[in-house]
Amino acid sequence: MQAAHDIALSVKDLKTYFYTNNRCNKAINGVSFDIRKGKTLCVVGESGCGKSVTASTIMQLLPTLSRIEQGTITYHSDHGAVEIEKLERDGPQMRAIRGSEIAMIFQDPMTALNPVYTIGFQIGESLKYHTDLNAKEIREKTIDLLRDMGISLPEMRVDDYPHAFSGGMRQRAMIAMAMSCNPKILIADEPTTALDVTIQSQIFELMEKLKNEHETAIMLITHDMGVVAELADDVAVMYMGNIVEAGTVDQVLRNPVHPYTRALLESIPVLGRGRDQDIQPIAGSTPDPYDRPNGCQFEPRCKYRQDVCDVMPNEVNFNETRRVMCWRYEEFLSDAG
Repeated sequence: MQAAHDIALSVKDLKTYFYTNNRCNKAINGVSFDIRKGKTLCVVGESGCGKSVTASTIMQLLPTLSRIEQGTITYHSDHGAVEIEKLERDGPQMRAIRGSEIAMIFQDPMTALNPVYTIGFQIGESLKYHTDLNAKEIREKTIDLLRDMGISLPEMRVDDYPHAFSGGMRQRAMIAMAMSCNPKILIADEPTTALDVTIQSQIFELMEKLKNEHETAIMLITHDMGVVAELADDVAVMYMGNIVEAGTVDQVLRNPVHPYTRALLESIPVLGRGRDQDIQPIAGSTPDPYDRPNGCQFEPRCKYRQDVCDVMPNEVNFNETRRVMCWRYEEFLSDAG
């Protein structure tokens, strides 16, 4: 187990449900994980598996018709443990933590940035709320942040509106905003979606720098297994609101023991193997969240399914850092040696 003083945020048995039209979507259905100080936890899985809802739950940014049904979110701050799930969503304590100690980079910078305020105003707002800097110092700090993000002529661009920035520059502005107060925890929800690979690389370098220099704990939500291999310390694989497999990056990528993790890895082309490699798409599609399978959620799409899969498997911790939800994991463990 991880030493308690190494953990920045601990989530235990979290359940977040959405209520619409007299129906209940169990978007997060019993999720547990730790984010360690100075480490990156990558959360991977298909669209709709619950990655972004998990991030929004931690930030208390859930829509009105949703609630945390069960579980705890414990933020280990410098002043002691804070139980986030008990805080009022927009209360003073949550507002003080959000942006300053736990920051989030959103998936779509165009909708996350306000079109009627300048970039500099929006980055400066976080500094104004969470620091004691005066207006002149806030402007200087904002320009420095934009410069650190690789935006040229930051003294001029600071007064531009979001529409004058390209997609990559808007994403950098979002990251500048998130990093402005040197947060203890950074939640990045697919921060490089729709960016070209050179910009992606620069943004991940910036996140690594923040992690190494400030011991920031990072939760990175991504689809990209290449990014996981490059950046992750720990990996959690999500499917239909559950973490189906978790462990260190080496354990999960080298020896996946859940059929879903194996299927994800089989569906990725490998650089250097040429066009003859056998790429296997995952059969079927994600089930309707309002009409879920009775047992294992992956069972309808799983090529290893058996009768026992009609019953939901329990989560099994089979060594200090690894856990899985699968009836047949021991066979896959021996498969990989």
